[in-house]
Amino acid sequence: MHSVDSYLNAATRQNTRRSYRTAIEHFEVQWGGFLPATSDMVARYLADHAGILSANTLKVRLAALSQWHLDQGMPDPTKAPVVKKVLKGIRTLHPAQEKQAKPLQLDQLHQVSSWLEEQVARASGLGDTKAQLKHTRDRAILLLGFWRGFRSDELSRLDVDFMQLIPNEGLELFLPFSKGDRESRGEVFKVPALAKLCPVEAVEAWLSISGIHSGPLFRGVNRWGHLSEEGLHSGSFIALLKTFLAAAGVDDAEDYSSHSLRRGFASWATANQWDLKSLMQYVGWKDVRSAMRYLPITAPFAQLKSQ
Repeated sequence: MHSVDSYLNAATRQNTRRSYRTAIEHFEVQWGGFLPATSDMVARYLADHAGILSANTLKVRLAALSQWHLDQGMPDPTKAPVVKKVLKGIRTLHPAQEKQAKPLQLDQLHQVSSWLEEQVARASGLGDTKAQLKHTRDRAILLLGFWRGFRSDELSRLDVDFMQLIPNEGLELFLPFSKGDRESRGEVFKVPALAKLCPVEAVEAWLSISGIHSGPLFRGVNRWGHLSEEGLHSGSFIALLKTFLAAAGVDDAEDYSSHSLRRGFASWATANQWDLKSLMQYVGWKDVRSAMRYLPITAPFAQLKSQ
C-alpha cells in the first residue's frame, strides 16, 4: 500500500521537485539565507540576483520558497507586496528578450534524415553495432520529434508499454502526464504513417534493431554498443540534436535545440494552411499565447513588395 507521502510526491512532477530542491539549496547554502524566511530577506535575495538570473528563473526560485513555507504550514513571504514590487522592478530595469530556438525546416529535416540513413547503412556494412544503433535511434528521435512536435521531456518519457504501432498505418502513444496536462489525466498522441520521412517507419526500425519490447523507448548506447535500461534524460536531447545536425552539415547547428523540432513542425503546418485551432489540438497547446511563440512571423507588407 502506498503511503500518503508517495501520493504527495506523485502530485508534483520529478523535474519540478528537482528544480525546487536546487532553488532551496541556492537560497540557503550559496546565498546564505535562512528558512523560514521573511519577506524582506526574499526581496534582498531577488535584488542580489537581478540581472544575473532571468526573471523566469527568479519566479521559479520564488515558487520553490513559497512551496517550502506552505509545506511547513508557515506564512508565505513570497506573496508580500514588497516582493512583488521588487520582481516588477527587476523586469523593468532588466528587460530580457526571450531567445527562441531556430525552427528546423523541411529541407533540413530531409538532409539530416538522409545523412542518418547513410550512416546506418555504412555502419551495417562495417559491422559497427554501436553506430548502427545510435544513428537508427537518432533518426527515430528526429522524425517523431518533428512530426509530433514533442518536447524533449515528452520524448524522454515515451514508453513501449504505452505504445501501439501498426506498420504502414500509424503509431499511438500514451503519455500519463505532460506539461500541458496539468491534471495528469494522460493523453494519447497519434502519429500517421507518411510516404516520406515517415516517423512510424523510423520508430519501427529502431525497435527492430534495438530489440526493445518494454520500458523506455529512447535509451543511451554505451561505448560497447550496449543499450541502457534507463531512458535518455530530457536534458540530453539538446546536445544530441546539435551533434547530429552538425555532423549532417546543417549550418549554425548550435542555434538549434529540441524546441527546433516543435517550431519546425509549427512552421510547416502554418505553411500548409493548418488553422490555429487544429494546430493547437494536434500539438497539445492549451494557451494561445504559448502557441503563438512557435508560429513563424510573416511580413505584413510582403504582398505589396512583390507587386
